[in-house]
Amino acid sequence: MSKSNIIEIGPLVPAFEEEKIVILFGPTATNELREISVIHEFQETPNNSLHKGNKLHIGNQEYIIEEVGSEANKNLEELGHISVYFRSEQNEVLPGAIVVSPEVFPTLAVGDSIQF
Repeated sequence: MSKSNIIEIGPLVPAFEEEKIVILFGPTATNELREISVIHEFQETPNNSLHKGNKLHIGNQEYIIEEVGSEANKNLEELGHISVYFRSEQNEVLPGAIVVSPEVFPTLAVGDSIQF
């Protein structure tokens, strides 16, 4: 399991609660991306960590990965980036996204850990 820590939460992140989407990016994110993203820094670099059925932990909350986009592992490893959907998708999952359950938007705080 790979682990990272939340180091910054963009001011527009709460606006995505209704859509139940969290955008994760590593510390190299541009200023524009920082506005809408949860910035995190790896303690352990992931290596193909995202698989259907695996768990995702954000702080004290636990989710089950239901779907993994075709580019999600690569984007996570190279950029620290994935979009996490806390809702069922009616269409195919986007390449850089994962879908998790339960469909509950997480409570986010700087210093919380994320485990993949």
